[in-house]
Amino acid sequence: MVREPKKFEHLLGGNAKGLSDLQLKEHFKLYQGYVKKLNEIWERLRTVDRSAPNYSFDEYSELKRREPIAFNGTVLHELYFENIGNGSTQPDAEAKRIISGSFGSFDNWLADAKACLMSAHGWLIVAFDYKEKRLFNNLIHTEHDGGLMANTHIMIAVDAWEHAYFIDYLTNKEDYVSNMLAGLNWDVINRRLRAGGSPVEKARPAPEAVVMQH
Repeated sequence: MVREPKKFEHLLGGNAKGLSDLQLKEHFKLYQGYVKKLNEIWERLRTVDRSAPNYSFDEYSELKRREPIAFNGTVLHELYFENIGNGSTQPDAEAKRIISGSFGSFDNWLADAKACLMSAHGWLIVAFDYKEKRLFNNLIHTEHDGGLMANTHIMIAVDAWEHAYFIDYLTNKEDYVSNMLAGLNWDVINRRLRAGGSPVEKARPAPEAVVMQH
């Protein structure tokens, strides 16, 4: 099986708020590198010796440890590029209802999302949990896997690694965060929210919502 990198050139030419063509093109290269390494790992896993697996080290165990890094690096970048630029910058009424059901209000979610991004050495993931029936702002760190909540459906992904913004913003991460949240493609996110399920009307309030309301 071979995974092909997706094309995101439609974001060039000012179609992704606050991101230059140079920033985007360099980011595309990094994403393509994850796809390449994922394919290499999958190819080697087809024939690797499985006779003496060992936690400390052997080829099989190391490939399996690196597989989720390349896989998540691939998928999270695809979700990110898909949900920025070239679409409505405003959530529709149903999206606002779903988000408000988890965070108390859309503004509560937005403030918490910004705080999460400013805290992140990694990713902001907005994920729907099927057990709790609500959304979480999920901070992903280390190698695209630390902090990832199990059995959740990703609705929004925003890259907060330095490579995502340093060409355009240098150390001014706050402006990057503001532009990304203002330039989300809500046409894509609205569809994800509907596909992923909807929080119950009286879901258990998110910890973020409780704090924000005081």
